[in-house]
Amino acid sequence: MNIDEIIKNALIEDIGDGDHTSLSCIEKNTYGKAKLLIKDKGILSGVAVAEKIFNQLDSNLMLTILLSDGAKINKGDIAFFVEGLSASILTAERLVLNFMQRMSGIATATAELVEIVKGTNAKILDTRKTTPLLREIEKMAVKTGGGYNHRMGLYDMIMIKDNHIDFAGGIEKAINATKAYLARNNKNLKIEIEARSIDDVKEIIKIGGINRIMLDNFSPENLKIAVQIINSKFETEASGGINKQNIRLYAETGVDFISVGAITHQIKSLDMSLKAI
Repeated sequence: MNIDEIIKNALIEDIGDGDHTSLSCIEKNTYGKAKLLIKDKGILSGVAVAEKIFNQLDSNLMLTILLSDGAKINKGDIAFFVEGLSASILTAERLVLNFMQRMSGIATATAELVEIVKGTNAKILDTRKTTPLLREIEKMAVKTGGGYNHRMGLYDMIMIKDNHIDFAGGIEKAINATKAYLARNNKNLKIEIEARSIDDVKEIIKIGGINRIMLDNFSPENLKIAVQIINSKFETEASGGINKQNIRLYAETGVDFISVGAITHQIKSLDMSLKAI
């Protein structure tokens, strides 16, 4: 679902048959102005989405943007001013804040990890652990924070995980079946496969025919050994049990990517408000 569709459905969900509070107490042609006030320190994300929300709701609303997505923000900063029909500003208020607060929280969490691994080869990846129907928005926030998007869904990359391997009857059968499927359906998708041990790594290297090995729940010590064994033959990704406290140790192993589901599903939204002026 693209961003315009997400916004359209979010407006329908929130407004229903009308913003009756604004319609009842604000005269029809009343004009006003408001500011987006920042109340937390972090990384700003969602300004571009807010602009789309205002425009979709009322194309006559005018924004004066002071801070763009990716900006470092502090308490008291003003991200933008919006002016136009007061009722339109009020109707859009909560949806704008819901998106911007969550997106800024994701961008901030991502940026913290990016800073911790700075100077290493590791890139921070998101996962599919996103809010249903809001993946496009949340993955946009990850990129704003300096991270990278993993696959968008089940359709744009082959990712053979432990359950796939077990149901397929082993690593070799899973890889061979995947390659046959792609050839049969004329699809050109990258293949990633999960390794649960050093022995798995060695078997995958011997079989070949894949693009990336996910090293799941490896200790930093074993991860370093695995990365050395793989020796750049394939891309490497670390996953599982990685957090702010230990991510630097994982990054220093030489791994290419570190995927962290928490940056989209265990974040604290940044506090901000839309205030009339």
